[in-house]
Amino acid sequence: MSISNERSACRWRERVAYSVAVFVVMALGLGSRAFADMLPVFVAEHFGDALWACMIYFGFRTFYAHKKISFALWWSLAFCFAIEGSQLYQADWINYLRATTMGALVLGKGFLTADLVRYTAGVAVSSLLDLAWPRRKHS
Repeated sequence: MSISNERSACRWRERVAYSVAVFVVMALGLGSRAFADMLPVFVAEHFGDALWACMIYFGFRTFYAHKKISFALWWSLAFCFAIEGSQLYQADWINYLRATTMGALVLGKGFLTADLVRYTAGVAVSSLLDLAWPRRKHS
């Protein structure tokens, strides 16, 4: 197999792994909301937003597996912060979207400074896990 084909196959495997991570984290995040009354208060209050940021990070890694981890870290943070900042905008049309289940999951409902800390923690943990994940070295 040529080096180019080997790199392409490796990126494909990485993209599949990141896609799986997106769905695993999504399930954990939805579970943290659905079962909040059974979880410790700290977990119920903070993990949903941190897991949402993890999902965003792994989403960036899915599409940009060829880029450095720092690329996904900074763009994920920028995306999460932009979504949180957009919650300061309260027009009727966007509030209508936010009132739907999918709109609330994607856009949130109201601006909270604490969410910025949660997003930062989620992206940081995701990038550290990504750094620690064993990779096959290219020759």
